[in-house]
Amino acid sequence: MERFLSTWLVSTVALAFAAWLLGDHMNIGDSSADTGGQIIAVLLVGLVFTVINSFVAPVVKVLSLPFIIITLGLALLVINALLLLLTEAITDSLDMHLYVDGFWWAVVASVVISIGQSIVGALVPSGD
Repeated sequence: MERFLSTWLVSTVALAFAAWLLGDHMNIGDSSADTGGQIIAVLLVGLVFTVINSFVAPVVKVLSLPFIIITLGLALLVINALLLLLTEAITDSLDMHLYVDGFWWAVVASVVISIGQSIVGALVPSGD
């Protein structure tokens, strides 16, 4: 449980950083909400993102392994972008408001999120 919470924290911070960095191309929450509402939105979107990356991503990556090997790992960019778009679709259906401005911005966002997760993950204990 502690590992899941630390992963959720790391993913949430990385998502918030990506949304801040990409500006109008990626938004989390309702812009008219107060600070508390924005924090709750970011935490909920981070939770959905963490669940997808914990359960869906490993299955998709194992099934795509031959394609990942053939493309020397570049297919992971596409997979991560599609998982971010899946997070967007799920959070929109739950009225949590994650917005990504198309596939190519999802690719950019997934790179930013991965870098952010690496940096924040190095600073946060993993809960092992």
